[in-house]
Amino acid sequence: MNSDGLIFARILDGSGGGRNIDWEDLEQWTPESGLLWVHLDYSVKEAQQWLDEKSGLSPLTCEMLVEEDTRPRVLTSRDGLFLILRGVNFNPGADPEDMVALRMNYSENRIITMRQRRVMALDDVNRAIESGDGPTRSGEFMSMAVERIVDRMGVIIAEVDEGVDDLEDTVLSAESYELRPKISRLRRQSISLRRYIAPQRDVLTRLSNENISWLTDKDKLRLRECAERTARFVEDIDSARDRAAIIQEELNNRLSEQINKAMYLLSIVAAIFLPLGLLTGLLGINVGGIPGSENHWAFAIVCMILLVIAVLLLSIFKRIKWL
Repeated sequence: MNSDGLIFARILDGSGGGRNIDWEDLEQWTPESGLLWVHLDYSVKEAQQWLDEKSGLSPLTCEMLVEEDTRPRVLTSRDGLFLILRGVNFNPGADPEDMVALRMNYSENRIITMRQRRVMALDDVNRAIESGDGPTRSGEFMSMAVERIVDRMGVIIAEVDEGVDDLEDTVLSAESYELRPKISRLRRQSISLRRYIAPQRDVLTRLSNENISWLTDKDKLRLRECAERTARFVEDIDSARDRAAIIQEELNNRLSEQINKAMYLLSIVAAIFLPLGLLTGLLGINVGGIPGSENHWAFAIVCMILLVIAVLLLSIFKRIKWL
């Protein structure tokens, strides 16, 4: 990526390929030159300056393209079709659920895409163009980019499902301190993913129904398939979140059962030693008249009496089914 905000720009040749151009060539571009794709880093001043002064887009569209806080949306205007989508963050060291925003403006002869963090889906499209298997039209570019975003989204959804499956298999055997952070991470991940994927499903559904001249029936069919896949992703996320909640409940029940067993055992021990402690306490007072104080067998006799009392209490507890 260049430090001037131009990640890359290409003029597509209509046969799946395209050639790179720079800022100078970009100034000379006309619709007759071919389909133009400009990919910019909106956080760089030069990119914002080109967008405001030389892109020919309305101030409102320019503002939406560089807006910081974004959610998936689609809007048609005289500038063309404005589209914001979210993609899974596969950048090194990043959390996948921290989804990256991709801002796009489509017209029949020009495509402007903007991002701050790297979007792998557009890198896939760029590599396809370099190999000669890229899009030839704006509608085909849009459907290809959306498909790449949805494909990568499916990878992380599958990982979430596998994580929940593993937790369900180990909830009855693993220690609670091992499972609790894993459950919390999965639930947090599911909530973060659903926050953007759910509205993106609605955006793709609406996009597949837009009446745009350069969007063919084939393009709409591909977009509709992406919308259906995204809807299934939302269902999978909801299912994973519910299953994680059930696992959490099962884990809490298991912990409660362990605590109840421990308290029950302590109660039994206390019930046995309470009368024994009372008896030994009475015999331990420092006053005259303690029975057997002069008999050297008195200690052994008292121990035997305490043992008999303990056995008697145990038998009583078993009879009333406390043990």
